[in-house]
Amino acid sequence: MTAEPLDVELVGTNPGDPLPRLPGHVSHGRFERVLRAGHFAVTSEIAPPDSADPKEIMRRAEMFDGAVDAVNATDGSGANCHLSSVGMCAIMTRNGISPIAQISCRDRNRIAIQGDVLGIAAMGVGNVLCLSGDDVSVGDHPEAKPVFDLDSVSLIAAIRTMRDESKFLSGRKIDIPPSLFIGSTINPFAPPINNRVDQLTKKINAGAEFIQTQYCFDISMLKSFMKRAVDMGLTEQAFMLIGTGTLPSAATARWLRTHIPGVHIPDEIIKRLESAEKPKLEGRKICIEMMQQLKEVEGVKGVHLMAYRQEKHVRSIVQKSGVLGGRKPWRSERFNLTRKKPNPKKLSSKSGKKT
Repeated sequence: MTAEPLDVELVGTNPGDPLPRLPGHVSHGRFERVLRAGHFAVTSEIAPPDSADPKEIMRRAEMFDGAVDAVNATDGSGANCHLSSVGMCAIMTRNGISPIAQISCRDRNRIAIQGDVLGIAAMGVGNVLCLSGDDVSVGDHPEAKPVFDLDSVSLIAAIRTMRDESKFLSGRKIDIPPSLFIGSTINPFAPPINNRVDQLTKKINAGAEFIQTQYCFDISMLKSFMKRAVDMGLTEQAFMLIGTGTLPSAATARWLRTHIPGVHIPDEIIKRLESAEKPKLEGRKICIEMMQQLKEVEGVKGVHLMAYRQEKHVRSIVQKSGVLGGRKPWRSERFNLTRKKPNPKKLSSKSGKKT
């Protein structure tokens, strides 16, 4: 599929600005436009702070500005308490960033969830990612009571009902429905492997329009999963963004492989990190190589780059990978205005130097 140029006339000042909805589109957001135009998309995510300071969110968001098409606002990931996804979305949309709001079924019942869906849509958020959520036993509040009134599949269906049928799950009418591009997640590497495509089918049938996956460090396993998905026509119904990330050390890689379900890291990757003189730099090189390989896999429409505590390297990783093919994601006018302006005297002195 040949990528279509994005119509500059219809693009707002900021990545988060609502845009006129195009035929066949369900949201007013830029992220959906990038994918439906046939471009290879890049998303990333912000690890929320343990703070009520909005400046911390913006400090992290600026690292991604102009390098990614949308930023996930995580919702209590790992069952740990942080600044809420809804709160992060409010800060990001107010400052021109295009967020993907995550909604976990663990902490809220259907009444609260449907209220949050309307809330994020009212703020101008165009994308939502539906998750079941990690069990409370793995987080910092193991005594908390899990809810799980809905699961990820029924949550997808609920938001689709709100959007397409303009009604709550109770049947009551919604005056102005939420215009949201609906996504979910899948883990192609979690056993039993053969069941993952079946799970993907359920989520797409429920209404998922884009999918983000768990970390991929094994291209051969990913290709096997994607071949089944392509053969079943699933990649024609939803956009697949494959998760990738940076590994700072062999010790971190081993910990992830041991403690995070479905994170499969081959021995050769760990050996490569162990033998590297600068493991963090080697981890970024591995990430760049993975992104380049993922772009060539049939059915893959983008990558989701996770760089926990290495957010400052996201822009460089994306640029060096070349996966955008020269396309430049839109930058927020907010950051254009607040970035330090160059000193005219320094510029003039540099231009006067002899070469």
